[in-house]
Amino acid sequence: MNIRLNYASLLLLFFLPIGSHAQEVAGVNVPEQITLANTTLTLNGAGIRSKFFFDIYVGALYLPEKTKDAETAIDMPGPKRVLMHFLYKEVSQEKLVEGWNDGFKNNHSREQFKALEPKLDAFNQLFITVKRGDQITLDYLPETGTRVTINGQTKGSIPGAEFYPALLRVWLGEEPADSDLKEAMLGGE
Repeated sequence: MNIRLNYASLLLLFFLPIGSHAQEVAGVNVPEQITLANTTLTLNGAGIRSKFFFDIYVGALYLPEKTKDAETAIDMPGPKRVLMHFLYKEVSQEKLVEGWNDGFKNNHSREQFKALEPKLDAFNQLFITVKRGDQITLDYLPETGTRVTINGQTKGSIPGAEFYPALLRVWLGEEPADSDLKEAMLGGE
């Protein structure tokens, strides 16, 4: 009897969750931690990018340490990642490029935008039409710059340290693409 009770207790412990290793957002498992450039990054926050009442993608921000402050997140040294897991049936390459261009224009002065434009044009060339279930990762690697990966395939990089903070302003700037997603990426509800 005692052996059966101990065995049942062990089975129960085996099946009980010990800790959360992923957060679920709109049915998408978003890992709490990832490793990038030999650095452990922590999920700062994740939410849904919506437009016209449609859920477009789950967006997640990974940083070396958590913060609720947008400027701290943007300026934080070290590797970073934005994960985009698409929920909408299809987002064309043209719509992605339009979104990047609008996000940069809305969060930078005219002079800043002009200075960033050549790198933004190169960045825009890296994108393709994406479908539901596709993932885009936008990584900042100090030794490389901004790396774009789509469904596990590296599409290219934008060298230098100045582009990634400008890119983060699309989500975390004064005029983000989606204010609810900004709040979620900064660890809000």
